[in-house]
Amino acid sequence: MTVNKAVGSIETKRAFKDYQLHVEWRVPENISGTGQARGNSGIFLASTGTGDAGYELQVLDVYNNKTYVNGMAGSIYKQAIPLANPCRKPGEWNVYDIVWTAPTFNADGSLKTPAYATVLFNGVLVENHYELKGETLYIGKPFYKAYTSAPIKLQAHGDKSEPISFRNIWVRPLE
Repeated sequence: MTVNKAVGSIETKRAFKDYQLHVEWRVPENISGTGQARGNSGIFLASTGTGDAGYELQVLDVYNNKTYVNGMAGSIYKQAIPLANPCRKPGEWNVYDIVWTAPTFNADGSLKTPAYATVLFNGVLVENHYELKGETLYIGKPFYKAYTSAPIKLQAHGDKSEPISFRNIWVRPLE
């Protein structure tokens, strides 16, 4: 499936807490643009509200395409720099295998335990049980807001480059 940027992001009907997720994604062979304007998308591991609220694993063409390190494919957007860049060239399928541990909250809404993400990118470990500082933000300091479970979202990013395609998506709850 391909994200239709005019329609918006694709989100699961079901909400999840802790899970294992497999996603294959591809930027088109004819991708244009540079930096963050080249095949930008994201997988929201927990979509906690409208727009880009939640916890994002970055999707981006970083094959011979420079960008800031905490915004490249395999990063927990604006928080965690990936340990490697195993991105395949445009037109080829990339694979994410993710283990998501959702944050937990006390009765008063304060953080009890933080979120963690482990990410394999084309079979290479790029995030090793990374402790998130809160929701991922383009600008500002990450923060946590209480939730119990949330949908998973494939982002329809507003950059002008050609849209991203996804296939072979499956999720296995770990709760």
